[in-house]
Amino acid sequence: MEHDDEIIKKVRRIEIKARGLSQQMFSGEYHSAFKGKGMVFSEVREYQYGDDVRDIDWNVTARLNHPYVKVFEEEREMTVMLIVDVSGSNRFGTHHQFKEELVAEVAATLAFSAITNNDKVGVILFSDRIEKFIPPKKGRTHILRIIRELITFRPESNGTDLATALKYFTNVIKKRCTAFVLSDFYDSGYEDALKIAAEKHDLVAIRIADEREKSLPDLGLVKFYDPESSTTVWVDTASSAMRSQFAESYGKHEAKVDALLRRYGVDQTELMTGEDFVKPLLRLFKRRG
Repeated sequence: MEHDDEIIKKVRRIEIKARGLSQQMFSGEYHSAFKGKGMVFSEVREYQYGDDVRDIDWNVTARLNHPYVKVFEEEREMTVMLIVDVSGSNRFGTHHQFKEELVAEVAATLAFSAITNNDKVGVILFSDRIEKFIPPKKGRTHILRIIRELITFRPESNGTDLATALKYFTNVIKKRCTAFVLSDFYDSGYEDALKIAAEKHDLVAIRIADEREKSLPDLGLVKFYDPESSTTVWVDTASSAMRSQFAESYGKHEAKVDALLRRYGVDQTELMTGEDFVKPLLRLFKRRG
């Protein structure tokens, strides 16, 4: 386990990077991509000439015997939820960065973007169970707590259950919010939970991947360890048939996830370990904006 001073340094490093990125790159883009999606009730006032009759509040009008209208305003404050996969497959990476490290940086950047725009941020960390729920709040102290959890948290379980995470999210967050699901989506059976969550909330999928999950180089006989099932297997990467099968398997996984997200209208982007995540995120924001 890392010492407190090492953790503080890590938190500070991610804070500086994420704050810089969110302020330089995302403030305007984030606002146009995620704000002003709804109208909220503000007040009731007396009817004035030119008001839309559809806005008349008939209950108040009947009670006061004079026409009153409901006044709405654009919803400025929003809740942002980060639904973060902390399963065993995220402890993998071949480009000087594990997937879990990329997830921490991206989540921190999104959190700072939200705070800059006066939004609340909450977090759900999940494996094949709900590992931790941090209720939505504002403020720098809250953000630093989130970053600290992201870089120090060790899950009780190694498995993945997206359905459990999405069901929990739908139950615990009542008001419509924007939610980023950060995962490699190595799971199945979450279609119904995804559909319900996407209908109730503004859902965005951020798929985390590593180049070596897509294709294997010829390295001869290699030992692979799967942290989700705690099993070790030897793979002959010299076999071109084996490498083709591996690439085909990932291609099928990618196509399946892509089709599922499209079916339920979930915006998505893929981020790769060791690569700049700003450009793909900006492209996602611009598509939405």
